[in-house]
Parts: sequence; structure tokens; C-alpha cells
Amino acid sequence: IGLFKPNTKGENGYRYYDLSQSLQFEYILMLKELNMSIAQIKEYMEQPTPQKLIEFAQWKEKEIEEQIKKLENLKKEIQIKKETMRLCETIEKTKIEIVECEEKTFLFVPYDFVEIDMNTAFSYIKNIWSIEQIRSGVGAVISAEKILKKDFSKYDGMYTPRLKETSAGKSIVRPKGTYLCCYHKGEWDTLPLAYQKILAFAKKNGHTIKGYAYEIGLNELFVSDEKEYITQIFVQIEPSS
Repeated sequence: IGLFKPNTKGENGYRYYDLSQSLQFEYILMLKELNMSIAQIKEYMEQPTPQKLIEFAQWKEKEIEEQIKKLENLKKEIQIKKETMRLCETIEKTKIEIVECEEKTFLFVPYDFVEIDMNTAFSYIKNIWSIEQIRSGVGAVISAEKILKKDFSKYDGMYTPRLKETSAGKSIVRPKGTYLCCYHKGEWDTLPLAYQKILAFAKKNGHTIKGYAYEIGLNELFVSDEKEYITQIFVQIEPSS
């Protein structure tokens, strides 16, 4: 398109470029690395002005900042996944510990899991939440009242960490306080066994559970055997009176 032309053309048809043209060529390469199209570069070089370059540089700076932010978020996500996998490797059986949690807000949708069909569950939430939101992790919520009754026939809903303050949809707040954190290894339908151990642990240590239990799978996308699934459960406790 005439963006970069040979200085001369020989009788043999060969194109000859002058050494001084290397600076012009490097300048074109620099603009191309800034993601300018060939047409944009040609238009700019036909009538170069400082103002044009400043305007383009400002636009490019904004684009780069957005890319940096996306990469930083991706890096954090990868680091979290890596640490989570390392944690899963240490879980051999049900593990329970007492932890302090800050208040946290999640996005929430009602869902009872009467039919344990993850394809149906996924179809349901993808019409409500973005794929980016779902990729951050989706868990299940069940009330302490149902756990105490040993009634796991119907859950209360699904939750996901809220990525942005402006995220749309219904929210649920996990209050600040003392929680039992349980790691359970096994298929999803063995979770009632984990809750039995949670209740026994709470009773032994003079606590009662309250509010909701927040379950989330940590490694189901990274193992082929359901028996290797690791589920993390948080449920709030208070001292028995």
C-alpha cells in the first residue's frame, strides 16, 4: 500500500533500500507494536503531527491499563487455584478447625438440589450470572436448622463470590464471626457424614451452629474420581448457653 517503499528499483527489478530508511522502518515497527493497523500507520505518516501521536498514546495507555488489570486479576485467580490445589493434596479425611471470618457478601440464587443434576444447575445459573462470575466458583447454601434436623433433602440455594460492587442480582451476607471450617473428601452425597462430624465437634467443644452452611467444591474440575472431591464447608458457631 506504499507505506514503505524502496529508495530505488534496479533495471533487474530488484528493490534497493537506503541505509537511512532503517530509521523509518523501525518507526513503522514501533507503531505496529503499539497495535496501530497498517492503514492507521499510513494515515499518520502521511501527515504526522505531535497532537495525533499524543491522542493515540493516551488511548493506548488506557488500553494497556485495562490489559494490566485483567492480567493482574488472572494472576490472582491462578495463585488462588494453585494454593487451593496444594491444600487439597494435604486432605486425607474430614478435617475441622475453628476460624474467624470477616463479613462477606455473595451473589445468591434459590436452588434446592432436589434433582442432583449439575447440567441443569449450570443451565439455571448461567442465565443469571456471567461466565466470568461462575468461573470464580459456585457453592451451595443450607440452613443450620436443616442440618440440626439432619434434613438434606432440599438446599436453600447457590452462591458465588461477588466480583464487583456493582454486580447485579440478589445477595446474601455471611456475617463476621467464629466459624467451623470443614474439609471433606468424598462424593457430594457423602456430605451428610461431614455434617455429622461437624455437629459432634460443635457439641464436644460447647458450641451450637447457626445461620447457614456455605459449601464449595475445591477441586472437582481437576480430578477424575468423585471420591477425591474436596468440599469446604463454613458454618457459624456460638458458645452454648
